[in-house]
Amino acid sequence: MAATASSRFSELSRATSVRQVRLGCGIILFAYVVSHFLNHALGNISVDAMEIGVYYHTLFWQFLPVAIVFYAAALTHMGLGVYALYQRRQFRWRTVEPLQLVLGLSIPALVMAHVIGVRLGQTLYGHQKLYPQELYLFFVASNRIWTMTILLIIAWIHGCIGIYFWLRLKPFFKRAAPYLLAAAVLIPTLALLGVYQGGRSIQIEADDGEWRTHNLTRRQLGTTAEAETLDRITGGLTISYVGVLALVLAARGVRAWRERRGGMIALSYGNGKTVRVPKGLSVLEASLRHNVPHASVCGGRARCSTCRIRVIGDHGALPEPSQREAFVLTRVGTTDPSIRLACQLRPDSDLSFFQLFTPQTLSADGQASTSARIGQERYLVSLFVDMRGSTQLAEKRLPFDTVFIVNRFLGAVSQAVIENGGQPNQFVGDGMLALFGLTADPQTACRQALKAAASIAANIDELNELLSHDLRQPIRFGIGIHGGEVIIGDIGYRDHIVFTALGDAVNVAARLQDMTKMLACEAIVSEEVRRTAGLADDALPQQEVAIRGRDEPMAVRVVADARGLAALVGRSERVAA
Repeated sequence: MAATASSRFSELSRATSVRQVRLGCGIILFAYVVSHFLNHALGNISVDAMEIGVYYHTLFWQFLPVAIVFYAAALTHMGLGVYALYQRRQFRWRTVEPLQLVLGLSIPALVMAHVIGVRLGQTLYGHQKLYPQELYLFFVASNRIWTMTILLIIAWIHGCIGIYFWLRLKPFFKRAAPYLLAAAVLIPTLALLGVYQGGRSIQIEADDGEWRTHNLTRRQLGTTAEAETLDRITGGLTISYVGVLALVLAARGVRAWRERRGGMIALSYGNGKTVRVPKGLSVLEASLRHNVPHASVCGGRARCSTCRIRVIGDHGALPEPSQREAFVLTRVGTTDPSIRLACQLRPDSDLSFFQLFTPQTLSADGQASTSARIGQERYLVSLFVDMRGSTQLAEKRLPFDTVFIVNRFLGAVSQAVIENGGQPNQFVGDGMLALFGLTADPQTACRQALKAAASIAANIDELNELLSHDLRQPIRFGIGIHGGEVIIGDIGYRDHIVFTALGDAVNVAARLQDMTKMLACEAIVSEEVRRTAGLADDALPQQEVAIRGRDEPMAVRVVADARGLAALVGRSERVAA
């Protein structure tokens, strides 16, 4: 058990990069922002509602373990943001990325006065500034409401951009995008309206002397001397922060000067294109600097592998892959040391290579130059179905008649797949590959595939009855179903490109379909699909079979009559409900 835990921790550390640490800290901060915005939105009800909301808000966020995590995340996120300013050598990504960086770096300077005025004022002097006091200061005593409004908008946009970059490669993002967009618009709108409504209420109540007596006391707002002290602290920290940014920019200039003095290297793209860049740039940054199209779906974050290159010639002198790069290459099954991630490889000598994803598919900024769908890893269920005896069927028939019957067979299969939420993918002779899970979770995809197998059997029965006068024997079929992680994307060349799935799970489904002949059954379902679909363990007979290409035998479920699968799935759904 200890060895397993150590192995998992090692894999987790390899999978974690500085960007992911920054993302994790950003998610914590964004959760705080959402909580704060929802509290602001209560101003649309009343200031009293805002005070009730802030009680629970602070009760959670000032709980010691939560507060430690929050402040650690804030300091880490700010530090890594400054580091990103230094680290980034190329700002010619899409506009939204440098915008996110600029917005993020501006937040500490804008929020400094508010944090020191509220939190440090409470710590040093015991101030009790809540919504009535803050709204009074914003709307009545000064005109700081505009600064605070700008801060709220900047923080929200920065957080939303970060969430977008995090989720855009997730399989569910396309379905979730409309709801996320609605939340991204409604939450800040309601929050700003709540602040405005609360401010109007305070402006009216501020004319009441009794209200001032109870809400503008020395304990709540402090003295003039205390306010001046807090302002001096704010000014000092703001100047220090701006100084840090200036030092980082100066350090960038020094680094660029040293790199130019350190010499230039030549990068040859394998197609006759050669560029000269200073040492220290990644291959992807060099492509961006010289406007060389280079695939990069994730924008150089080492979250995908579309920028992969194959080094030509000796690769022994190259820098060793970082833990993050090694993790990504391992995930895509690449053990060849000549294959590297262009966004991570920073050569210090001349390099020749070619890109594994052609530049015609993606440009250097990660935007598709065609409608092609780039490779993506996800869980899918593959269903292979094949028509039995097609060779004998063709004997003593005209070619047109044979094609007609095969097309009717494939039509019946495709109809069953589509009706159950799947997608017909490849037609190979009299067989077909169908994919399930492109728009569904794994459990739903497995159940859809099993229902589709039952529907295929029913449709073939109808087809046999329809063609009984023309068939010597009924059409028979075999089905193999297996689920797992696969790579999906557009495969092919020029005008001959098709969307398909590649991976071991697809190959296994095809081999299970072949085994239906040997086991004299209509379908074979892998144990993975049976378990994920939630079928009872005793629902189908189990058998272990040897799969070509696998060292260990594989547990499968043999289905003599595929028509019964629909009832089994329905039973499991009722039990789950």
